[in-house]
Amino acid sequence: MKHINTIIFDLGGVLIDWNPEYLYKQIFANEKDMRFFLDNICTKEWNENQDAGYPIKQATSNLIKKHPKYLSEINAYYIRWKEMFGDYDVHSASILQQLHMQKKHRLLALTNWSAETFYPAKDSYAFLNYFEGIVVSGDEKIKKPDYKIYQILLNRYNINAKESVFIDDALENIEAANDLGFHTIHFLSASQMETELKNIEVL
Repeated sequence: MKHINTIIFDLGGVLIDWNPEYLYKQIFANEKDMRFFLDNICTKEWNENQDAGYPIKQATSNLIKKHPKYLSEINAYYIRWKEMFGDYDVHSASILQQLHMQKKHRLLALTNWSAETFYPAKDSYAFLNYFEGIVVSGDEKIKKPDYKIYQILLNRYNINAKESVFIDDALENIEAANDLGFHTIHFLSASQMETELKNIEVL
């Protein structure tokens, strides 16, 4: 294995707990109605459009026109977006801190996140300051697993994929990174990530 000099983290699902259910369990009286709403109205795919830079105001307006009876529930998605966050993963954050204190590797992040909500949320997580840089899909108007966003990261920070470890909880993002030559860790838990980082001798 080539010498690893850079470690790249995904944020949501690896370091930060985000789930729309945290909000919508407060809004819907029963699980079935909530599931229908998240599977058919404010879907994962719809949210990902905003991660790729589509304006939140426009996305909300478009969806309300299609589903007017869900007006208040749709509006809540981005008005009350902070309520979708759980606690950060303390173990994952401690691993990041350890890497930061060792000062042996460059630390970067690559996240699918709307720029309109990322920057207001950023100050809530002190450990994000450990990163030399964070590439946010909403800024770039493109999201993982599109190869182009990985290329933006490589070019902007002048890094070599073969000398980098990429960590993400989404398998499709890991597969894209593998195709581009990154060493990868498919995040399942902080303990598993820690073990794999030790196995490749970066921790």
